[in-house]
Amino acid sequence: MYNLSYAEVMDDLCSDQRLNEHEAMSIVIEKLSGAQEKGVKSQEAVEALFYTRRLWSYFLENLADDANELPLETRANLISVGIWVLKEAEALRQWEQEDFADIIQINSIIRDSLGN
Repeated sequence: MYNLSYAEVMDDLCSDQRLNEHEAMSIVIEKLSGAQEKGVKSQEAVEALFYTRRLWSYFLENLADDANELPLETRANLISVGIWVLKEAEALRQWEQEDFADIIQINSIIRDSLGN
């Protein structure tokens, strides 16, 4: 029987969580790209913004948790990004702007950093 140390199990769990976050970000980016093609008033936009807000709400909750092991400065920076994403999503939802490019770009940068 193969016994894993606690550290090895935790490394695997953290790796899997990062992979899941990467995949979730990829789905959101795909939905946002579809919304960009169909327009801000489309059903695709409604769905993309719903998933974006849901994912980033999860991230913000996780980042604000004292149990989060990321360095405090990194957490603070990601919280700032998350707040910006939520504001951008709301502006798109309210039809105050129509271009999804910035929110797609920021989500892509964050997603790509999760792949490392």
